[in-house]
Amino acid sequence: MNSNEIVKKLKSLSNPKNIEGMKRFAVGGKNILGISIPVLRKLAKEIKKSHSERSEESQDSLASPQNDIHRLAEELWKSGIHEARILAGMIDDPKLVTEKQMDYWVNDFDSWDVCDQVCMNLFDKTKFAFDKAKEWSSRKKEFQKRAGFALIAVLAWHDKTAPDAKLAQFFPIIIREATDERNFVKKAVNWALRQIGKCRPSLLQPAIKTAEEIIKKYPDDKTAKWIASDAIRELKTKKF
Repeated sequence: MNSNEIVKKLKSLSNPKNIEGMKRFAVGGKNILGISIPVLRKLAKEIKKSHSERSEESQDSLASPQNDIHRLAEELWKSGIHEARILAGMIDDPKLVTEKQMDYWVNDFDSWDVCDQVCMNLFDKTKFAFDKAKEWSSRKKEFQKRAGFALIAVLAWHDKTAPDAKLAQFFPIIIREATDERNFVKKAVNWALRQIGKCRPSLLQPAIKTAEEIIKKYPDDKTAKWIASDAIRELKTKKF
């Protein structure tokens, strides 16, 4: 399927009732069709399979399913459709993703679910992930900043080969940003702190100490107190 056919398919799957339900979960952005994540995952598998099969059947020795998929993902992103952008993150090849593309896409983030899905399905698998997590964590716009901390969280979750020190470098950043009271930022800061402690045995106690330091540094800040207290509550029950 080309991008026009996929967009047509997505529109045929539009579900107005789901759109209302998504609003209750604070899903924002424009051009929402109300398609569930499981449906998008299934469609992503079909797209990748069909492109791979087409490449195998092609007589063109230069045909590449990865290049085709990458171009398709960029076209879907440019459509501006909420679910098409989530789908783009599901099908794109992280090896072909550039820093320029990551910055272009993150500038378009307008909803927490697009942000998180793209970070966990694509961005965290790129060679730029750790650098972008640090860079975006200091952004001013809400969903761009969330992307930095969402990346930290999913890197802790998915990247089993990264040294502990690469994740520990994020503790000072978490402390630095613990007073941002915007809903989607503070939840992402908390998520990042919890994931580091939960996914790495040697970083559990440092994560708890980071939360305690947040409370000590910002004793009168409600946001910081919530981020830290919630993390401590979960991390102190963690057993490896």
